[in-house]
Amino acid sequence: MAEITVNERIELLRKEMKKNGLTAYIIPSADPHQSEYVAEHYKSRAYISGFTGSLGTVIVTLTESCLWTDGRYFIQAAKQISDSEVVLYKMLEPGVPTYQEWLKENIEHGEKIGFDQRLFSVNDIKMLKNIIGDKIELVGNIDLISNIWTNRPPLPMDQVFYHDIEYTGQTALEKINTVRAEMKKKEAQVYLMSSLNDIAWLFNIRGNDIIYTPITYAYSIITLTQAILYIQLSKVPDKVRKTLEEQNIIIKPYTDIFADIETITKDSSVIYDPAILNYGLKSMIAPSSRIIESIEPTALIKAKLSKKEIENLKQCEINDGAALVKFLYWLEKNVPNGNVTEFSASEKLTNFRQELPLYIEDSFATIAAYKGNAAMMHYKPEESTAKTLKPEGLLLVDSGGQYYNGTTDITRTIVLGDITEEERHDFTLVLKSHIALAKLIFLHGSTGSNLDAIARQPIWQEYMDYKCGTGHSVGYLLGVHEGPSRLRKEHNNVVIEAGMYLTNEPGIYKENKHGIRTENSILSKDILNNSDGYFMGFDVISYCPIDLKGIDESMLTNDEKKWLNNYHQEVYDKLSPYLKEEECLWLKTQTKSI
Repeated sequence: MAEITVNERIELLRKEMKKNGLTAYIIPSADPHQSEYVAEHYKSRAYISGFTGSLGTVIVTLTESCLWTDGRYFIQAAKQISDSEVVLYKMLEPGVPTYQEWLKENIEHGEKIGFDQRLFSVNDIKMLKNIIGDKIELVGNIDLISNIWTNRPPLPMDQVFYHDIEYTGQTALEKINTVRAEMKKKEAQVYLMSSLNDIAWLFNIRGNDIIYTPITYAYSIITLTQAILYIQLSKVPDKVRKTLEEQNIIIKPYTDIFADIETITKDSSVIYDPAILNYGLKSMIAPSSRIIESIEPTALIKAKLSKKEIENLKQCEINDGAALVKFLYWLEKNVPNGNVTEFSASEKLTNFRQELPLYIEDSFATIAAYKGNAAMMHYKPEESTAKTLKPEGLLLVDSGGQYYNGTTDITRTIVLGDITEEERHDFTLVLKSHIALAKLIFLHGSTGSNLDAIARQPIWQEYMDYKCGTGHSVGYLLGVHEGPSRLRKEHNNVVIEAGMYLTNEPGIYKENKHGIRTENSILSKDILNNSDGYFMGFDVISYCPIDLKGIDESMLTNDEKKWLNNYHQEVYDKLSPYLKEEECLWLKTQTKSI
């Protein structure tokens, strides 16, 4: 039987809506833990709309279907919904309403909006209620997608593994005690955890429930005397169970949290992150509790990598850089043969990473985007439609790996042959922005939004911009895109602290022309504390040549040339011991001084 179309799925949903007296139904891109990537079971928004990007919200009414997504996905979304009734709303563009504002304007007094409250954070529902007011009834405990998604993938059941102390530097119990000290500072007696990345970090467990992110579906409740991990029991091997229980960690079935939460929170001060805790769990907290809403207490602790994590991560980046150089050398040798595509190139890069002893999986789907495809920031090549690479133009490759000793994320834009003057100019402009952040000295107290503006200056000077952030936090064998720090225009109040692991990735994207991005990983560090303030900077810890063939040297200042030459010398020194002789000779030419 042929798979039903998007429009047919929407009609099935409308039938369910009518049965339940709903005028509108909201489908987000979320699981009950607000994860960036979600298990196949939770890809409801992709199922109902056909749009497969990582971020978006769909609203279906009895007569309309609308999709909201951000600038990373405008081009992709337009293509993927073109054969359906779904209409694209471009988030954050002038004059475009948010989905909440749209609901306020299009749903009448007394009508009902339905949604599955497990898939919305506490903040999501607060915002929705604030905008639509009390004229519209919200029905939050209703899952209609399960009624129409007949071949819905099951919940993942893979077993977890323990992330040993040789990689973490701390036991789970040591981390839990640090969290309890933070709870006491905030006068909290109970901490409700639902962030999968934070739970994995706290208990030193990793899993395989979500592609590209080695985490497992779980909840946790931490009190001043108990640490409870709620997880499907069959996922925990005996050895892992023993290790956790020896650290006084109680392991209970995943769904037991729903029965426990009211009892444990009764007459207690309860802390949770309203941006992550789902509204369904929040509604079960005992009415007698005192609520403390805060950024996840674990978030700032795990964002500042330990000495052992930094030591491991730096070696991880060197190994990853060597795999990238092997790939670039292979690419240069094979593209002229005419049998390399975007897809086969991405597969080959994964193969080089797989040869590394501590490799687990890629940290996201490799973006290997040739020419105009690179204007789609999150383009993913498919074997059947991938472009064949030719010895001309630009290829953008954004990739990363998950290793026992860290997580990597790096982008290079590669010159495959002749390029236009516009491409060379934009390539160099992106490099100038990249260098501006890499060599920045800043005062402690600065946030990601402060630094983002500085990185954009060279591109803003020419009245251009990119519709994404300049960088983000990266987890340690966790999510490749994590909080709490983000380098982007939107305000955030998280101060950059020493030991934070971030990316530096400005870009220029021109539809149907090219996309250019240069990305390295950076570690924030202390530099100097004097009477004028506490000064900080960054260490660059990604090692891979930046393609000299794309640079217009006349656009670079002497300081920028010096930075690039020093960086390339370090790339050669760090990577050459891990390469074959012919690869070393090639790397020498790629890292020569300009």
